[in-house]
Amino acid sequence: MGQDNAVHMQNFRNYFELLGVAQNASSEDVKRAYRQLARKYHPDLNPGDKEAEERFKLLGEAYEVLSDAEKRAQYEEYSSFWKQKGFRNRVSKFSFNNIDFSDLGDFNTFVEQLLNRRGDTSSSRSDTISNSNGRSPDPKPYRTSQTNASRSTPNRGTPPRRSPNSRRDAEASLTVPLERAYAGGQERIRLEDGRALEVDMPAGMVTGQRIRLKGQGIGGGNLYLRIEVEPHPFFKLIDSDVFCRIPITPCEAALGGPIEVPTLEGPVQLTIPAGVQTGRRLRLAGQGFPIGRERQGDQIVEIEIAIPPQLSDRERTLYEDLRAIETFAPRDELPSNS
Repeated sequence: MGQDNAVHMQNFRNYFELLGVAQNASSEDVKRAYRQLARKYHPDLNPGDKEAEERFKLLGEAYEVLSDAEKRAQYEEYSSFWKQKGFRNRVSKFSFNNIDFSDLGDFNTFVEQLLNRRGDTSSSRSDTISNSNGRSPDPKPYRTSQTNASRSTPNRGTPPRRSPNSRRDAEASLTVPLERAYAGGQERIRLEDGRALEVDMPAGMVTGQRIRLKGQGIGGGNLYLRIEVEPHPFFKLIDSDVFCRIPITPCEAALGGPIEVPTLEGPVQLTIPAGVQTGRRLRLAGQGFPIGRERQGDQIVEIEIAIPPQLSDRERTLYEDLRAIETFAPRDELPSNS
């Protein structure tokens, strides 16, 4: 490393400080810190906030480097070389003899090489090239567990040649929230092998479904994503119908009328018939899960009459007046002891 290579690295970003972890943090500590911060700064939760959006992108960049053992080792080696404050000196297990440091006039150039030009390491995984564009996955990111991983040792500085015989399909399981499974759309997913992919997810994904990503497997083979839909605390998917329970008041049950009901598309109005009983199921046509491209299931709403645990003085008085005049006798048909 001669005098000509001792250029100043501008725009240096301390990824450990960004994630709020120590330099010796474990991979689990890094993952935990990233998920917590990504939820806080996610653009969906901060609409129009450019600072939050930029912070979210930097968090994704930091996580992509620190969650990969090889990238992290190279990052720490460079950080030590440029004598960045807070970084301890360490001997890397990777060789940088063939890297021209003079090409790295600023930190962004280094990050670009680290994330996109992996042929300089002595041993790299052919199925872990990053397709990152600086963006980051959701705060609750799609994580996959991938099988059939392979290793290769490309010639230094020369992209590896892949023969047709080296192509193999790979499989990974992908867990998605129910809302994402319903809507589909363009999503960024991160694989366990370090890659980040932009995927056009179909609407109406269900558990057990397999989605093919052409050319994203091993050596140019296909990658098959096996979908697992997370359980939802309110909605339950039954075939193509969405099931839920809705509590209503005794007055709403007796008198009927319109109420607002949540659906996967947003709130809609449902008319409760007068005299409805607990357990009655009402149907919202076309508010269920997609069936193909043009059809959709229904939403089934089960009624549950909820009794107020406490009454105001005015409410108690009215209930007592009602009890004094009501004619409904639900126990008249019960067996008599006489």
